[in-house]
Amino acid sequence: MRLVLDTSVMVAAFRSRYGAARRLVTLIPARRFQLVTTPALFLEYETVLTREEQIAVHRLSSQEIGEFLLYFATFTEKTRIHYSYRPQLRDTNDEMVLEAAINGHADTIVTYNVRDFLPAAHRFGIEVLTPGSILNERMKP
Repeated sequence: MRLVLDTSVMVAAFRSRYGAARRLVTLIPARRFQLVTTPALFLEYETVLTREEQIAVHRLSSQEIGEFLLYFATFTEKTRIHYSYRPQLRDTNDEMVLEAAINGHADTIVTYNVRDFLPAAHRFGIEVLTPGSILNERMKP
C-alpha cells in the first residue's frame, strides 16, 4: 500500500503521543506501507513543524525536528512531479499533497481534512482516509 501523509497528520503525530497519527507514523520504520513524498511536501512538513506555535506544543527544538525528518526520509520514496494537475482543490496548500499522490502512484492520501480532497482524489483513483480509518481498516495485525 502506497500512502501520502498530509501535513495535518504530521502535525497531529507530534502534538499527541497517543493519537492515530502518532501510531501511523511509528509504523513507518516497520515498512507496513510505502510512504510517498516529494521535496516540496517534505519541506512543508519541516516548515510547519518548526513554527513557533508548533514548537510551543510539541516542545521539540528545530534541530530535533530536523533530525527526525532526516531519519523519516530514509523510509520514504521520493517522487518527482512530472506533471502538474493544478488546480484541483479549493485549498491551494493541499495541491502539493494531491500531486505527490498522483505522481507517486499512491493508493491513499491520509489526512484529517478528508472533505478537502474529495472528489478530486477519487477522480484519480486515490482513496482519502483519516489516520484512524487506515489503521482500523487496512493495518490490522
